[in-house]
Amino acid sequence: MAKNEWFTFPASDDDGRTVIVTGRLDVEKYRSRERNSIRVEVTLPYTPEGEFGFPCEKDAELLEKITEAFEEALKGKNTALLTGIYTGSGERNWVFYTFSTEVFGSFLNRTLAPFPTLPLKIYAENDPEWAEYDEMRTICSTAVEAGLTDVID
Repeated sequence: MAKNEWFTFPASDDDGRTVIVTGRLDVEKYRSRERNSIRVEVTLPYTPEGEFGFPCEKDAELLEKITEAFEEALKGKNTALLTGIYTGSGERNWVFYTFSTEVFGSFLNRTLAPFPTLPLKIYAENDPEWAEYDEMRTICSTAVEAGLTDVID
């Protein structure tokens, strides 16, 4: 499997609003290390625009720059692995797996230092089974069967 291969598909939140899900496919090497069992979710709210609640162009550009900064900072490192990105319902949620919240916090602070202060919500929990990731892949399988997903590099 190619490195850094992703899929994307539309899903719905609990209120039936569309959320675009982007998930990483190449996780097995990182996942196979038992220590990489902490899931960290970093959420940035934005003002939803239009009937689907997606970000305006300015917010979308900021979200993309932050995603690119995460990817660049993690390139060639084992600090964490970005496994999923959810956008919709007035927020972007980045999902990472890591081995240490302390190390992850340092990574997050360094990576986001060039940006203005952001109203982030950060949540972490032990997820040794990678249940969130598996749930995302199950939802993706349903989307594939419906012809709603694309693989992107």
